[in-house]
Amino acid sequence: MAKNYKKRTENKTVKLFEDHLKNKTAFFFEIEQFEEIINYYSVHNEAKKALAACLAAENQYPYSIDILILKAQAYSNLEMDDEAYETLDLAETLQPNEPEIFMLRGSLFSMNGEFEEALGEYTRALELSDNLDEVYYHIGMVYQDMEDYDKAIEYLKKSIAINIKNENALYDLAFCLDVTNRMEESVTFYQKFIDEDPYSSLAWYNLGILYVKLNNLPEAIKSFDFAVVIDEEFASAYFNLGNAYLQNEQYQEALNSFTKTMEIEGPGSELYFLIATTYQNLEEYELGLKYHQKAFKLEPLYHEALYGAGYCLGKLERWYEAVHFFNKALKLHTENALYWRSVAEADYKVGNLVSSLDAYEESAALNPNDPQTWLDWSFLVYEQGDHLKAIGLIEKGLDELPETAELHYRLTAYYMASGMHKEALKSLENALALNFEKHTDLLEFFTDLKVQKALFKIIEKYRKEHS
Repeated sequence: MAKNYKKRTENKTVKLFEDHLKNKTAFFFEIEQFEEIINYYSVHNEAKKALAACLAAENQYPYSIDILILKAQAYSNLEMDDEAYETLDLAETLQPNEPEIFMLRGSLFSMNGEFEEALGEYTRALELSDNLDEVYYHIGMVYQDMEDYDKAIEYLKKSIAINIKNENALYDLAFCLDVTNRMEESVTFYQKFIDEDPYSSLAWYNLGILYVKLNNLPEAIKSFDFAVVIDEEFASAYFNLGNAYLQNEQYQEALNSFTKTMEIEGPGSELYFLIATTYQNLEEYELGLKYHQKAFKLEPLYHEALYGAGYCLGKLERWYEAVHFFNKALKLHTENALYWRSVAEADYKVGNLVSSLDAYEESAALNPNDPQTWLDWSFLVYEQGDHLKAIGLIEKGLDELPETAELHYRLTAYYMASGMHKEALKSLENALALNFEKHTDLLEFFTDLKVQKALFKIIEKYRKEHS
């Protein structure tokens, strides 16, 4: 046994214990010292050493309930459940009114999916424990595991009513209220909590998360901002504050929050990706490219970052490089219609027309409800002089998206270019009825001023007749 103990701890009591084991010398420790040693190993996830310390302690204190409970916990951590149950049974024989016995046994039952048995143990603990908030919390967690969220909410609220600073209960209550679509109730709960404890950074943080889910970004930003004012090292709050700013199109503020996140907890692929996305929105594509590259260097399978790099390269007109990154993203996520459409556009830009047409076809098959795919694919065909095929593609798009004005306007353009004026007028009328303001798309399609003037007269006539 001794050879397994390495000299690496700064805890004096633990070091003394390990020295005795290594040298195989006799030793005696107070029970509090054994508890310190066992807890040290448990905190450092060294369950085998914790059990060894428990066995040593049991030799000196065979009737100690505290040592028996720690021993049962060590067995549980080693997934030796039968031994854990036997140890708890012995402890209960010695001290039938110790609530920790029932708490630990309840935890074991819960981990093994024996939920009714777990509830029975926790109910017994309720009769004996002074820490009722913890017992209620564990009952709530059993109901959550059973997917009985209403019951879970009931017991989590009981826990918080006793101890309003129970962070785990607060978090899980928010989760259960979210699952049951009772987020507004959750907001009310957190506001009440904040009224009682306005300096709880966690409460402000959780309130911010709820406001994001409710799509109330201004209130989310306020809540996250309060959280970081209270706790200036709250990295998750800064991260979510940055995300809320990003969604709210406050890009410089988003960058400031993401930078602060990095100062506190260091770099990360998701953080780099969001910084890159923010720069994209600021149209600073060189910086966007730089941070997308940082993201996929940390996480080579991060297909969103690879796609983002391709997007930035496209904006910089570096299409050959863009093709490379779009294809890398596509290899990792072959069912992504947007990636296929982006590959199609990039291939078209570098002259790979056959590959471009194939990619558009794949994109449309994966997501026929994206009008941009039909518009871009048909235009490529139209540019090649096949006007009838271009018309056919738009008609396929309209089968999927009959109420999309842009498709009707484009169909009008293709009909006109093909000399099909009767069909063009009918299509134009459909387009104007769906969205009159979009008629500028049609005017911009034709560079010939005579055609533009003729179309403008028809459109003005329609406007006057329907005003």
